[in-house]
Amino acid sequence: MTNLETLVALAKRRGFIYPGSEIYGGLAGTWDYGHYGLALKNNLKNLWWQRFVTGREDIYGVDAAILMNQKVWQASGHTEKFSEIFQTQIGTGDDAAITYLRPETAQGMFVNFKNTVDSFHPTLPFGIAQIGKAFRNEIAPRDFLFRAREFEQMEIEYFVKPADWEKFFEYWRGEMLGWMRDIGLTSDKIHELEVPENDRAHYSKRTIDFEFDFPFGRKELCGLAYRTDFDLQNHRQASTVDLSYYNEETKERFVPHVIEPTFGLDRIILAVLTSAYTEDELGGEKRVFLKLKSELAPIKVAVFPLLKNKPELIAKARTVFNSLKAPTLGRDPDRSVGAITFDDNGNIGKRYRRQDEIGTPYCVTIDFQTLDDDTVTVRARDTGAQERVAVGELVDKIQNKK
Repeated sequence: MTNLETLVALAKRRGFIYPGSEIYGGLAGTWDYGHYGLALKNNLKNLWWQRFVTGREDIYGVDAAILMNQKVWQASGHTEKFSEIFQTQIGTGDDAAITYLRPETAQGMFVNFKNTVDSFHPTLPFGIAQIGKAFRNEIAPRDFLFRAREFEQMEIEYFVKPADWEKFFEYWRGEMLGWMRDIGLTSDKIHELEVPENDRAHYSKRTIDFEFDFPFGRKELCGLAYRTDFDLQNHRQASTVDLSYYNEETKERFVPHVIEPTFGLDRIILAVLTSAYTEDELGGEKRVFLKLKSELAPIKVAVFPLLKNKPELIAKARTVFNSLKAPTLGRDPDRSVGAITFDDNGNIGKRYRRQDEIGTPYCVTIDFQTLDDDTVTVRARDTGAQERVAVGELVDKIQNKK
């Protein structure tokens, strides 16, 4: 496993993640995502959303406002129990009202429980999902993305009958582990910790932390909590709005209980980068590459002209690049190979090393033989193996190798 300093240096060098406000000396606990880091983040969010929202029939998405009525945080217990909430004001002067940058995304889903029921009439069990920013005034942010003052969460509040909570707690335990495996986090680096009562959040009756072997030790990656009916009951009482659920079959009315799978996106990114970082020897030289799953890689294919001072190679490389790019622009989505880049900076060896560090699965090189027989060299990131492929078969070849 790499050390954290090496990972931070690669992330900056290759345009994944930069220190926040760096030209002014930085701001502790803040990080800016560069071009490739943003692409990795968006790929992770899209895969999560596809699996847990669009790929299902029982979960509804929401994007609640970051600023909420301060009564929300009073009812949820955060103003009393948490010392890290960021306070701000709405309005100016004597009429200014106090509010907070949300410390979690969960409350936006709870206060939209009734809206979701009224709009979609879901049958229990069902969930509400959200991806969004949260803020905590950490006294000592540390360990790169692990503990920051501004972070992004991917959360689900899954509403169940009170008697069914244990069944669905185990169900979501399996779903969370399955998704972590799908994005390349191996089971030997993931560990489950049953959180004791005195360490659980004030709203939780049971919590499992899924810990990961980070470069700085085994730490929490994501969590699964049984929040009972704590939140809905508190908001029901404080708002005087009925947040119960009526079961049409049994003619029962009750307040559902909640299972909450929560994923810290920034920590997931750190875990993915940690798992993907690989050092080996290729062609007698040491190299570093990110062994990212193809679905996560910021760039799927890089297209090179062998030499940048030969106009005929440049022109042919641009033609191949444009032909691969066109389906991605929506002209033929079934033929898309994903994000593509054109790279002619430096010699071919440097370009390979750069794309390896970005995690690009395949590099396509246009050389003089291409001008004769319309074939190109396709190089695989993980092995460095190269083969000749006809330009007309390039899309099929790359798609089959995903």
